[in-house]
Formats: sequence, structure tokens, C-alpha cells
Amino acid sequence: MAENCLERMERIDGKRKIADFIVKQKQDYGFKVHYAAIRAREFVEGCGTRGLGYHVSVGGLDSITLFLFLKSIGIYAPGISVSYLEDASIQKIHKQLGIECLKSAIKPDGTHWNKAQIIQEFGFPVLSKEIAGKIETLANPTDKNKTVRHAIVTGETGAYGGFQKNSRMKMPQKWLEKFGGYANEEEKTEYQIPDFKVSSKCCYYLKEKPCDDWAKENNSVPFLGLMASEGGRRAKSLMINGCNYFGKSTIRSAPFAIFNRQDLLQLALDLNVPVPEIYGTIERKKDGTLYTTKAQRTGCSMCGFGIHLEKRPHRFDQLKERNPKEWHFWMYECCTDENGEKYGWAKVLDYIGIGY
Repeated sequence: MAENCLERMERIDGKRKIADFIVKQKQDYGFKVHYAAIRAREFVEGCGTRGLGYHVSVGGLDSITLFLFLKSIGIYAPGISVSYLEDASIQKIHKQLGIECLKSAIKPDGTHWNKAQIIQEFGFPVLSKEIAGKIETLANPTDKNKTVRHAIVTGETGAYGGFQKNSRMKMPQKWLEKFGGYANEEEKTEYQIPDFKVSSKCCYYLKEKPCDDWAKENNSVPFLGLMASEGGRRAKSLMINGCNYFGKSTIRSAPFAIFNRQDLLQLALDLNVPVPEIYGTIERKKDGTLYTTKAQRTGCSMCGFGIHLEKRPHRFDQLKERNPKEWHFWMYECCTDENGEKYGWAKVLDYIGIGY
């Protein structure tokens, strides 16, 4: 029998690796910047021995800062981005920095996916990438994902998960109540089913696949501006695998893995990073805490990941202020139902209890 996830964690000494990583996260800013430089140079050396090129996947402020940090330590890695997905002020900085702009993935008909088509075809990116993926799995049952679906609803993992009874695979109860109804018959539950589709596929077709395709064509592997402190699906992987990872199917470097938000903003100040207008400016509170005066995080204008965690004015409020016409499109017109009626994010936000 193949090893389960608990056995794998024991084999790779995962708990110790996570503990060591957390110790590094608690070090001071100077240590972290020095550590990031060492790891970045090691990655370049590792790429050299493998005959690989390297590049920076550039999006918002974090990865813009990474791009310029690498330059500051003598690593000249080309930057790539599906730039048109970003806010206009981010696109402006990309152009200034010479970032190569890619197009989204190609559809079966030979045209490129756009944001509205992705939502219409697959569903809305809401709550988080992880939760949206779980909702999508529940909504598309197969014999192969039966055990996973059961774990999403109950937390019971089966053999591969080490027969855990209350695993993190379980979707938060609040969202099970809203989205778990696809499994009602199998699990004897009485959860709701939304009248719109949910999906985590946006990032794949709009960002990940174009960058992966470019990387394959150029025999190149990425530097990524990821930080474990930001959480999300990749946090545990960063803690276990560290800044640099040379795997069988994945090779990447995340020099800022041990950084927190304060470290990133301080580095941006130290490097005089051009801050896109959507973020405002980087300022310091009386207690010394750094913050951006406008957006704290950015992404596609139609993305709802994390919207339930934001205080108002949230990202859609800010979009309405910046571009009322675009806001109206995403809120009320980006999708068409089976009766030919237009709808959009307003329906989704109403369903999850977010004002707009």
C-alpha cells in the first residue's frame, strides 16, 4: 500500500522542517534579507548545473520588489507577466521595468481565454483558491474523487490521509452550509446549493498555464514572490521545502518565503521600488508598522478570493470608485444564465453575505 500523508510527513521529517522554518521567520529584517540573497544565488547556481535558465513571475508589489531585489544583488532574471490582468497602474510599472507581457491560455478554438469567458465556463473564483477547488470537486462528483468529497464534507480522510477523523480537508462549516449541498444525498446532509458555479480555474488558464508554457519554451524556471506568512495553499509547502525546491516536476525559488508583510514593505522602501498607484504609498504608523495607503493586496479585477476577509471599502468598492463602468459589468453583466439573463458578482456577494 502506498504511504499515507502522515507517513510521508514522518519520512521527510516534516515537523522538524516546519519548526526550523518558523525559527527563521522570527529572525530580524537584516537576517532575512541576507538569507534571501544567499538562497537566490544558490538557486542560480543550481539552475546552472542543470542547464536551466531562470526568470521572475511578476504581478503586484511583492514580485515587483523581488524582481528589483534580484537585480540589486547582481541576478538579472527576465520578468514575465500576463500583465493585462493587472490594474492599469501595475501595467504601467511593468512597462517601465521591461517585463515581458504574455497572453492568457489558448482555447480549443484557437482564441485566448478572457476573464468573462472563464467565469461563464467554469465559475466564480470566490472565498479562496482552496475552498473554491473543494466546492468545484463537490459539484463534479466522480468515482475517483469520492474519498476526497467525503473528506471535504466530514473531515474523514480514508487510507491516504491516515484515517484522520477531523482533518483540514473538511471545508469550514460556514461554507459547507452554503455550498455543501452537492453531497446531500451521499452524506445525508441538508446543505444549500448555490445558483451559480464556483471554480478555482481562473488562475490556471489566465496566469499559471501561460507562464508555464513560456518557461517550457525557454527552458527556464521561476523565482516567485511567495511568503509563507501570507497563508494559502502553498504555505505548508514553503515551510517543508524551503526557499529553493528542485523536484521531479517542479523547480522554483521563493527567496522571500520567510518574510512577513513588514519585511516586504521595508525592502520595497530600501530599494526605492516604484509603487503602483493602486497601492497608494507606503507609510508608517505611529507604532512603526508599515502599510500601503490604498490596496493592501491586488489581483484580477474580477477575483473574489479573500473578499470575505476584507473590511469596507473592499476591492469591489474600490473598483467602483476607480472605474464605475467596469464595476457594473462585473457586478451585473459578466455572465448569462440559461434564460439569457445577465448576472455577475452581485449575486455571489449577496449569497455569501458581503455588501457592495
